[in-house]
Amino acid sequence: MHELQTENIARVNRRQFFGSTSSGIGVAALASLLRTGSVVADSPGSAARVPGLPGLPHHLAKAKRVVVLWQGGAPSHVDLFDDKPVLRDLQGKDIPDSVRGTTRLSTMSSGYAKWPCLPAIKPHKQYGKAGITMSEMLPNIGSMADDICLVRSMHTEAVNHAPGVTLFMTGAQIPGRPSMGAWLSYGLGSETDNLPTFVVMTSSDKGKTCGQLFFDYYWGSGFLPSRYQGVRFRNTGDLVPYLANPPGVSSVARRAILDEISAMNTAHLADYGDPEIETRIAQYEMAFRMQTSVPELVDFSGETKKTIERYGPDALNKGSFANNCLVARRLLERGVRFVQLMHSGWDQHGNLFTQLEQQCRDTEGPSAALVKDLKERGMLDDTLVVWGGEFGRTPFGQGNPAKPTGRDHFGRAYSWWMAGGGVKPGSVYGATDDFGWNITENPVHVHDMQATLLHLCGIDHTRLTFRYQGRQYRLTDVHGKIVSGLLS
Repeated sequence: MHELQTENIARVNRRQFFGSTSSGIGVAALASLLRTGSVVADSPGSAARVPGLPGLPHHLAKAKRVVVLWQGGAPSHVDLFDDKPVLRDLQGKDIPDSVRGTTRLSTMSSGYAKWPCLPAIKPHKQYGKAGITMSEMLPNIGSMADDICLVRSMHTEAVNHAPGVTLFMTGAQIPGRPSMGAWLSYGLGSETDNLPTFVVMTSSDKGKTCGQLFFDYYWGSGFLPSRYQGVRFRNTGDLVPYLANPPGVSSVARRAILDEISAMNTAHLADYGDPEIETRIAQYEMAFRMQTSVPELVDFSGETKKTIERYGPDALNKGSFANNCLVARRLLERGVRFVQLMHSGWDQHGNLFTQLEQQCRDTEGPSAALVKDLKERGMLDDTLVVWGGEFGRTPFGQGNPAKPTGRDHFGRAYSWWMAGGGVKPGSVYGATDDFGWNITENPVHVHDMQATLLHLCGIDHTRLTFRYQGRQYRLTDVHGKIVSGLLS
């Protein structure tokens, strides 16, 4: 009995030592959080802004903010950005074994006996003073060819959608690591008190062809504190749920309730130093501030008719890609650091000839409108715009060899474009062979792109790390190099 009592006393003393004592590990842990960029509410109702880490940015940033225009499902590079006359000359004939080699393909086509060349479904033309060749299905993107950097040499190991998206967003094909927006929020902090540092919006194609699912871990915080995860704005109903006060509760009463909750959470945080308690404090405060900032964000009455028309006929249709692009510009103006727009519908296995052009009509106009809007407002120079998907599509046709109807997944070579934020305008980087199959110049791996994007934001990708389960993790894992040829 005496031994049991002694054990219990020792257990209590350990708990007190680690969690409650004013001079023990609890305060040391809290001090460590403060040194690494966390913040504790000094008093109930204090600012919810997230600070960055000491010493960041590592160098002068060319991009203060980033918007990723994610095209889920994988846009076809040979149809849109990388025209190959040889595919027309050899239409219907098999791509040679010497070209295909041992390329890893999805199970949908890896066992094919025939690999019929399928040329671009629409003609290509040259755009801008730079004379960049792109599909005639991209007239609006083409009209700003002198502002973009087209990368024709992207490559990835992923052959299926979710792993491919996860690889770019988090640095690994398996879910669980922090997303790029979370890393930037953690390293650089926020520039606004009234909106999240990292915002995500989703949309899908009008035809509902083959929309990919959008998983929360695409914008999650992984093993970083959850305050760094992206806040998803919904495309139906309330933009952010539960912001409005319940019936009968005034703003004054809501403020008083939050002050009491914040005081209790702050005391609890001082005892235990749990960063998730800190997140709770900040998120309550941010939600209160967003009661004012979010309605103003989506009040388009101050936008000119010219601006609305530029984004296209869907500009005011909530949940459309066009509307999300317009909201994205307003978020960037208001200090949001990272905006991630995710649009599905590019997975054209059996409807390439009927849906690719429709998908372009829905997305390429708003994408170009966002870039032009930022440029007119003097924001493009320090805003990085990234347009791309998880991989490309096969240069051979899928389906009936005599009359293919689509293209399969293809990660060996594909195309992206970027604008603003320190990238070289009016340029093309990288090249592929005559079949659009193998990269022949300046390959850019997904990890290289991640390293370059972080570099443009003032971050050395090898130095932005977080210790978890005994090792230092970073977005680029143990890979990645800065692609200097993309930089202005």
